[in-house]
Amino acid sequence: MLQTRLATLKDVAVLASLERQHLNDELVSGGFNLAGQAFTPSELTQLVEKHWVLVAEVKGKIIGYVIAGRWSFFEAWPIYRFILKRLEKNNSDSPRLTRQNSCQYGPIWIDKAYRGQGVFEALVARVYQEVAPSFEHMVTFIAEENERSLAAHTRKANMQVKDFFTFSDRDYYLMHLELRQ
Repeated sequence: MLQTRLATLKDVAVLASLERQHLNDELVSGGFNLAGQAFTPSELTQLVEKHWVLVAEVKGKIIGYVIAGRWSFFEAWPIYRFILKRLEKNNSDSPRLTRQNSCQYGPIWIDKAYRGQGVFEALVARVYQEVAPSFEHMVTFIAEENERSLAAHTRKANMQVKDFFTFSDRDYYLMHLELRQ
């Protein structure tokens, strides 16, 4: 039976291993590195302690996870600083997204053997529930070639394309979800 829960420090080693093993799984063309890197055990510890890491388990085995965090954590990476500047420049957009009212969502990973069985929806619903008391909006980005992720996030996670941008010679969709409607 599928269960979702907040990750604990006991999960960090497993999550770090999954991050390293599956960093490029969602990229159709393969061979790319994401703009960020796999989170280190130290970074995962910070995320577990101060942000949100939700895991999906079946019989005690982690089969998926999703991460959400405050911009203060993510802005260490150039792509997130770029996104924050873009959000700040687009201050006439509605709704206006800021570092105070939004957080970064993702990555999300699900074991291939469990895809198409509602794990994505369960993780997304749970992360929304956990983050909503702290933020009005969630923001993420999806590489243009990652059509499967874009479809899942627009159809199953109710996220909307907010913008389209290029960073380090790759194109991305900037996605948004209003948590408090």
